[in-house]
Amino acid sequence: MEKLTNKEEEIMRIIWKLEKAFVKEIIPHIKEQKLHYNTVSTIVRNLEEKKYVSYKAYGKTHQYYPIISKEAYRKQFMNIATKRFFDNSYKSMVSFFAKEEKISAEELREILEIIENKK
Repeated sequence: MEKLTNKEEEIMRIIWKLEKAFVKEIIPHIKEQKLHYNTVSTIVRNLEEKKYVSYKAYGKTHQYYPIISKEAYRKQFMNIATKRFFDNSYKSMVSFFAKEEKISAEELREILEIIENKK
């Protein structure tokens, strides 16, 4: 799975949300800076080349849909981040979030319960 740029990832999140979309339907969902139609079209074609989306043709226009699930991307991203920033230690990752107060004790208890119930 090839790494996405920030803009590609933003467009991909929109496509996941919409499930299928023409470029003109993606544009209103872009948050920060509004991008020109041709720019969005180029980004979507890059996503197609990277095998994240495919399309159904309607004449000269294309309706795009994801071929990589959000969950598969999330798993890949988390594996890379954990390996790169936390020496492949999920304990270190969770400790980091706890120290930064990004996760509460209650959330940690819920995670522990999930782990224990999975056994």
